[in-house]
Amino acid sequence: MTNIKNIAIIAHVDHGKTTLVDKIMYHCQLFRENENTGDLILDNNDLERERGITITSKNVSVVYKDTKINIIDTPGHADFGGEVERVLNMADGVLLLVDAFEGPMPQTRFVLQKAIDLGLKPCVVVNKVDKENCTPDEVHEAVFDLMFELGAEEWQLDFPTVYGSAKNNWMSDDWKNETNNIEPLLDMVIEHIPSPKIEEGTTQMLITSLDYSSFTGRIAIGRLTRGELKVGQNISLVKRDGSIVKSKIKELHTFEGLGRKKVDEVIAGDICAIVGLEGFEIGDTVADWENPEGLKTIAIDEPTMSMLFTINDSPFFGKDGKYVTSRHIKERLDKELEKNLALRVSETNSADKFLVFGRGVLHLSVLIETMRREGYELQIGQPQVIIKEIDGVKCEPVEEMTIDLPEEVSGKAIEMVTIRKGERRNVCPALDTTNRCLPNSFDLGFWIERITIWAFPSHIRIT
Repeated sequence: MTNIKNIAIIAHVDHGKTTLVDKIMYHCQLFRENENTGDLILDNNDLERERGITITSKNVSVVYKDTKINIIDTPGHADFGGEVERVLNMADGVLLLVDAFEGPMPQTRFVLQKAIDLGLKPCVVVNKVDKENCTPDEVHEAVFDLMFELGAEEWQLDFPTVYGSAKNNWMSDDWKNETNNIEPLLDMVIEHIPSPKIEEGTTQMLITSLDYSSFTGRIAIGRLTRGELKVGQNISLVKRDGSIVKSKIKELHTFEGLGRKKVDEVIAGDICAIVGLEGFEIGDTVADWENPEGLKTIAIDEPTMSMLFTINDSPFFGKDGKYVTSRHIKERLDKELEKNLALRVSETNSADKFLVFGRGVLHLSVLIETMRREGYELQIGQPQVIIKEIDGVKCEPVEEMTIDLPEEVSGKAIEMVTIRKGERRNVCPALDTTNRCLPNSFDLGFWIERITIWAFPSHIRIT
């Protein structure tokens, strides 16, 4: 089996990415008929299940019509943009999921922009067409307009589309014609997603992710761009700064189903995991022993906010956590830097305090909660916006906020955001003008006080 397709599934938060991957795995018979695996199989982290979002990207592989399809499930929130940016380097195309009722949302724009910039082929899936008052045809047009606005090339604008409901396990070329499986979606992937482009030359693989095993240590994950890899092969590791470190491959694994399969050789175009490399980082290149050539490293959006992490010096010191010293906190933050590309850590004039820079409140709150559950005890400071000086002018990051609310109270929301130095960009009715709320888009300063208005139901999204 030589046919390989590498796809990433991208979408706004809660538009159905992980649910769709579940249905693909069931359709390709990864599980026994009597096996009860539950829902949202790839969201195996406690925090992901509690929050109902994907935080870290996951790899899974299925076989359909003698073609191996490597699927990458990505986070939908802009705070985890570092995850999206690095894993898209392993894909040759993307499945863009869009809610048939909500249409393209702020984070749809964010993840789609990354895919278009990397020159990936998009395939559109209009999901949740079983919702009341949904408008799939208008959503399809809105996706085309968004791609055009983001500077997509002509071959990207000529995208195929399927409609359906991942939750109800069906996809179709026509949203009015319900089927009984998701084969139209998989057929679209086989037909329209290009196979990996195999270039002539020596071995090259960009390390885009890492894993850790208590038995084998750190594991490098990436897509082999050209050449081949074999167990026991000597390789060169081209670092971000251009320096070269010699190393040797001890084990090779490819992705099969939800797990990994140990192999002796990996061909170009496949996604694999390498055991035995020393001192590698995400963004390094695995290259030929004699003639190493580095690939372009991964560019990540800069952090936009910072928080102060320090030891707990309150009277309740040592009551909750197992790891309480500054050494423990520093070691844990250094470990997080290895896999969390959007994170930055800098030391202060005190050995007990560390400035941690991230992409947003959610990004840092997930780190804090993860550390707490692992037994770390620490104090944190108030989030601070990062001010940069560009061409002699002080600049701060901006965010876009969309508020869904009834029309009769939209004036109050506009007033409240204006007080917080927000700038109104757009006020327009949603696709369903009868019982759908009005979205208002604003450009905001980075740190926003949470708006709670008890007089009416509202839905706030910030990217």
